[in-house]
Amino acid sequence: MGVKNALKGSGGGGGGVLEEVQKWGETMKQTGVSLRYMMEFGSKPNDRNLLISAQFLHKELPIRIARRATELQSLPYGLSHKPAVLTVLDWYLDSFRDLRSFPEIKDKNDELEFTQMIKMIKVRHNNVVPTMALGLQQLKKDLTRKIHYMDLDEIHQFLDRFYMSRIGIRMLIGQHVALHDPNPPPHVIGYIHTKMSPLEVARNASEDARSICMREYGSAPQVNIYGDPNFTFPYVPPHLHLMVFELVKNSLRAVQEQFMDSDKIAPPVRIIVADGLEDVTIKVSDEGGGIPRSGLNKIFTYLYSTAKDPLDEQSDTPTDNIATMAGYGYGLPISRMYARYFGGDLQIISMEGYGTDAYLHLSRLGDSQEPLP
Repeated sequence: MGVKNALKGSGGGGGGVLEEVQKWGETMKQTGVSLRYMMEFGSKPNDRNLLISAQFLHKELPIRIARRATELQSLPYGLSHKPAVLTVLDWYLDSFRDLRSFPEIKDKNDELEFTQMIKMIKVRHNNVVPTMALGLQQLKKDLTRKIHYMDLDEIHQFLDRFYMSRIGIRMLIGQHVALHDPNPPPHVIGYIHTKMSPLEVARNASEDARSICMREYGSAPQVNIYGDPNFTFPYVPPHLHLMVFELVKNSLRAVQEQFMDSDKIAPPVRIIVADGLEDVTIKVSDEGGGIPRSGLNKIFTYLYSTAKDPLDEQSDTPTDNIATMAGYGYGLPISRMYARYFGGDLQIISMEGYGTDAYLHLSRLGDSQEPLP
């Protein structure tokens, strides 16, 4: 079993890493940072600041990774023993060990070496989401039909914590690595764009979602975007792209399926960007028939999808590079985690028989600390 391999070569024989993981996961306190802090700190990426950043990550990342590794070992319904989940645990244990065996960071050379290592850690964890999805598929096959998905509350709460933590770890690593860019584009600090146009991101995300819809169905409804084209605010463009892409993709699919056999022209999906004092709100509206009220409480669970499952159950290594139209049942809950990471939220309001409105709230102030599970 892979976990045993992960323990070989850990200082104190087999149990060394697991004991240390437990100690770090249970006794050490995490430190959250805000978007504003990342922005101010990263605006001067000189050697001194990069050294301070690396020293912070050297201490912070093992704590966050240890917390997740500890949880991965004690999941209900035997989820911890599913092969895919054991694979994810291996990655977390390997990364913990890499970080803990890295010596104290004292100078620029240490910092550059550390940066290369955390870059590798980020790549190692690239497929965590589809691999965890595969673990849940393996669990679903074993569960009796009697267990209602809403009874799997404990697993949903774990996955919320797990994915929120993953967003934070990837943001911290990505931000530190990106600060090494010798020629950053204007207004860009690491991952953060200080003058991001939500309209422009929404346009790009919509085009991506439409091209997937075209590939799947042979046609795609129009997407109309409304709002001030000159409005900008500081945010992380890939986060917003992911959320808008997910919402638009869902809307396109609903409209497409609603109007597939109709001689009426499919109504467009509408995106409205509103710039408030506290929040920037992006509304994605469709006339795709809506969601019945009985289904609304399921749309933010990780075990629910209305589409056919894109994961090949025979495969042990899901491919993450094909953006499927639907199916993991992960898009909405993970998008909501991304929104909440910087103090925003995602709400879905539906009219069965007509359509659905998704409200994506993004905090403008950038002051909220990361929510640390």
